Amino acid sequence: MDAKKIMVIDDENIVGKMIKATFERDGYVVEKFLNAKPALERLREQKFDVVITDLKMRDVDGMEVLKIVKKEFPATKVIMITAFANMDTSVEAFRKKADDFFPKPVKISDLKARIKGLLEGEERPA
Repeated sequence: MDAKKIMVIDDENIVGKMIKATFERDGYVVEKFLNAKPALERLREQKFDVVITDLKMRDVDGMEVLKIVKKEFPATKVIMITAFANMDTSVEAFRKKADDFFPKPVKISDLKARIKGLLEGEERPA
């Protein structure tokens, strides 16, 4: 079976590095990006199973990434992460079809469990 591919888009390099290292140890193929434009270009060349995106970024924000991914790659799961978590942003993310939403700092064990579940066909929380 092919390794599952995860894309991480976060303008905080340390976050992307931590997620990449963790998931590569578990056998995933992970590519990380500091901003969304090159990530979206890459997504158009290569299928990814999961995109983990920060909400607040300099070039294109996470809501826009979510909208584009869900429109162009409907099978790709999208997980939002943000240091600016509040009820409004989480409701907006789910309304735009995010598969999950995590406040920072992200508990990596929760993220691992959620990605495993998504890749095994679990639905997003209602």
